[in-house]
Formats: sequence, C-alpha cells, structure tokens
Amino acid sequence: MISIDIDKKLGDFTLSAAFEGDSGVTALFGPSGSGKTSIVSMIAGLTKPDRGRIIIDGETVFDSNAGIDEPAYRRRIGYVFQDGRLFPHLSVARNLDYGRWMTGIERDQAQFKRVTELLDIAPLVKRRPGALSGGERQRVALGRALLMRPRLMLLDEPMASLDAKRKSEILPYFVRLRDETKLPMIYVSHDASEVKALASRVVLLDGGRVLKQGGVELL
Repeated sequence: MISIDIDKKLGDFTLSAAFEGDSGVTALFGPSGSGKTSIVSMIAGLTKPDRGRIIIDGETVFDSNAGIDEPAYRRRIGYVFQDGRLFPHLSVARNLDYGRWMTGIERDQAQFKRVTELLDIAPLVKRRPGALSGGERQRVALGRALLMRPRLMLLDEPMASLDAKRKSEILPYFVRLRDETKLPMIYVSHDASEVKALASRVVLLDGGRVLKQGGVELL
C-alpha cells in the first residue's frame, strides 16, 4: 500500500497530488506536462516535495512536518526510466548487478537466475547494451530494478520510446512481472491501451492535479 499527499512548486507549475495505491498496478495517467514524472521522482526520493507525506508499505519515507526524508537508496524502490539508462561500457550481467551492488545487497545466484528467466534475458548477459534492441534494453532495466529486491516498482513510461512492434513484444513481460512477482507498481503512461492491459487502479492527472481515481473504467 502506498499513500501520497504532496505539494511541489516547479517554476510556474504547481503540483498538488493526493492518492493511494493498492498492491497491484496503479497507473498515473494524463497528458504530457500533467505532473506524472514529477510525482514518481518525489516517491523515489530524487526530488523533494515542498510539503506533504509519502508512505510506502506502512513506512513513512517523507513527512515535511516530522522532518522525515529518507534518502533514495534507503527507500527500497525499483525505478525503470523511459530510456532504460543502462551503462554502455558494462555487459548486461554487470548492468543487472549494478543496482544490487549500489544498495549493498549480496549477490543471490538463484534470484539472478529467476529474474533473467522471467524476463527471457539469460541469453543476453554477455552482450553490451549497444547490441540490444530497445525492448531488450528495457527488459534488462526491469531486471536490474528487480534484483534490488524492491518493495515498490516505479515504471516511468517504459514503453514510450518503443515502436508499435517493440511495444507488443515487451507488454507481455510487464503482465508477467505483475502476475508472478506480486510487487506493487506505479506505472506512468498517457497510453490508454497500456493502462487497460496492466493497471488495477487509475489516477487521472491534469495540470498538476488529481482529477479522479478509481478502476480502469475511468478510461
């Protein structure tokens, strides 16, 4: 369970959002510039809200009144960006291990095997990112986030940079991730078909405000 109530002034743009996410996939849906990425950045601890509270799995990771602001590396959140953000000079195997290593988690060969098999990336581990397709790079980025053993996944428009063919290839992996890991996820998108395929809950955003929240029938 995640509970968000935050305010942030970003230049001329004011974001004020309050919503809750369940144990499934909560989609932040709205047009470009509605504040979706800013919200997940604050949940991750990469941007600090001006005011408010963020609670993840019963733990308060940010509370402006109480002076609580857990650093990003202690929030146990997996974050997958739109472009994957893999290190081009590292092999797929070392990219997969990077997030785990940065958070001080011991390597678990059985978990590594489970994740690479879940995402069908075991045959890719010796390659470099430059030799991968866009869909393969995103699957590696997903694997890196999962190997951090997160309690929450943030997926910031992870298919926005892919063409229709690559999207159709990678969407089943997001469905598998949802169904087999049971990890709570926040999925950012302005594509209604993606949201309908993945989400159990939808938060409609526009102009930095939550317009409605509920089931996928809102779309």
